[in-house]
Amino acid sequence: MSAADLDPVALDPAAAGFDPADPRFLADPYPVFGRLRALGPVLPFGPRGVYLLPRYAEVNAALRDRRLGRDFKHLYTEEEFGQPAPDDRWPRWQLSERWSLLNLEPPDHTRLRRLITKVFTARSVAALRPRIADIAARRLDEAVGNSGAAAGFDLIGDYAQPFSVAVICTLLGVPLPDGPKLLEWSHAIVKMYEFSTSDDERGRAEIAADEFIDRVRALIAERRTDPREDLITELVQVSDSGDRLTENEIVSTVIVLLNAGHEATVNTLGNGMRAMMLHPAQWARVTSGEVGTAAAVEELIRWDAPLQLFERWVLHDGVELGGVEFRRGDRVAMMFGSANRDPDRFPDPDAFDAGRGDATHIGFGGGLHFCIGAPLARLELEVSLDLLRRYPDLHLTETPVYQPYFVIRGLSALRLQP
Repeated sequence: MSAADLDPVALDPAAAGFDPADPRFLADPYPVFGRLRALGPVLPFGPRGVYLLPRYAEVNAALRDRRLGRDFKHLYTEEEFGQPAPDDRWPRWQLSERWSLLNLEPPDHTRLRRLITKVFTARSVAALRPRIADIAARRLDEAVGNSGAAAGFDLIGDYAQPFSVAVICTLLGVPLPDGPKLLEWSHAIVKMYEFSTSDDERGRAEIAADEFIDRVRALIAERRTDPREDLITELVQVSDSGDRLTENEIVSTVIVLLNAGHEATVNTLGNGMRAMMLHPAQWARVTSGEVGTAAAVEELIRWDAPLQLFERWVLHDGVELGGVEFRRGDRVAMMFGSANRDPDRFPDPDAFDAGRGDATHIGFGGGLHFCIGAPLARLELEVSLDLLRRYPDLHLTETPVYQPYFVIRGLSALRLQP
């Protein structure tokens, strides 16, 4: 069957309750995801002009199909691809994204990932564990020490955000006093990835990108004359058979490492510890040592994914997913959060099982675009759980509320009492 022949009424996601602007849906989208999976493997969603893929099998296949791409301009013009000319009102944001690994396709993606991987390796990240553990311990001690007897502390604002930003600043070589500004820029820029973004939000993202670019360029200039033991210096110096990263490529790389790394780690920890607090028996398994933190981290990512959806363009005719054939120019939306709750892949998927330890979830994507920062994210989360398990009586002091966004899922705050 052709995707164009799908019945938009019988397969209407909205009829199943899919509404990314509805606070009730955002509070708990998983029952809706179950109804979407029951509807079928491919669902047309007219308001966005995409085909939703709610099941694990199709999401997993789409991630690995090289005939799909995050971008199309390496093969076609907008006119050839049936798309309007790009919106040129946000040039600095577009520049910040131009060389992001999230968006590139081969051969540019292949070249940049090869160069970046030479310095951002799993081994180099693992070697950072003592420094990361030290940063985490100091941040958590400060957060808990400053907490009120009744109110407790906010795991998001008091610990996760300053901890994650301090780690990425230390890794990159960005001065720690820049941390609050980096957070501000990151929060503004990632709004551009949502289903619906207002011009006001786009304007704030443009300003943030402009300031972020200027700051990174200044740091690059410093490292060219004063090399240090940090990732920016290594990105400036790395080469492969004479090939080097350009300044714009380094800028995009630094921005995406901070934005993607920070947002994913903070939201995974917040979402995951909310799950632990709602399932005290599972938290007891972790604090007692029955379940190791490495296994628990995988369930945190799977059960309430920080990235709920990612889109791909169909670059060639004849791509088939779920028995549906697509045409060049179609766009699919891979629903990570739904795929991670698919009962055809995960037994009893709605159960939060801290010891499940299944790393085949789609929290870090897959295929060509598998998250290059996954080892760092896992390490930060493991270190955090190792510290938090010192508090077996940890509990919520108020009901947490999710931020009003769908694609990037995270809490506004998570107040805990040790």
